[in-house]
Amino acid sequence: MIKAEQVALVLLAGGRSERFGSDKLTQLYLGRPLGLHVVVALEAVPFRERIAVVSQTTLDLAACGYRIVHNDDPAAGMGRSLRLGVEAACAAGAEAVLIALADMPRVTATHIYRLLDRAEGPDAIVASSDGVIPRPPVLFGCMHFDALLRSEGDMGARELVKHGHHVVTSPAELLDIDTPEDLATLIHAR
Repeated sequence: MIKAEQVALVLLAGGRSERFGSDKLTQLYLGRPLGLHVVVALEAVPFRERIAVVSQTTLDLAACGYRIVHNDDPAAGMGRSLRLGVEAACAAGAEAVLIALADMPRVTATHIYRLLDRAEGPDAIVASSDGVIPRPPVLFGCMHFDALLRSEGDMGARELVKHGHHVVTSPAELLDIDTPEDLATLIHAR
């Protein structure tokens, strides 16, 4: 088990929302901006550091206690945001990073604690899964920081994630919002 106090939460909010057509993180879902749902869900988890990698969103994550890292080249893909977040986590002295996506409004603290409980040591890789495909949120121990710092394009850390442990949860919890239709479906599924 890795304790939350040893872990830097890296919230990736640096995408361009191209498929959505506007700043999806500021769109309302259940009366709150979409990008704040995961923030609120994880606010009681005592992470060592909270880092948000942003580019074009107007969402004020600094007001929520996040150290802001700007991705000045979001076209370079998720790998760039991942690298920037891991660099900030290294500077904070984190022993592990938990990568979460700001467009996943149903992630719960309970699931994050399940990932932390499953992580064992600096070589840990623990990803979320719907039982078929591993995906974020995902935890990486510090032995993988060098590999994460070499991430490129939109593939990010997918190859690493395939080789880790997978903690299965409801597919509904791992839903991410990429298009207006995704958001409409989520709103009507309540």
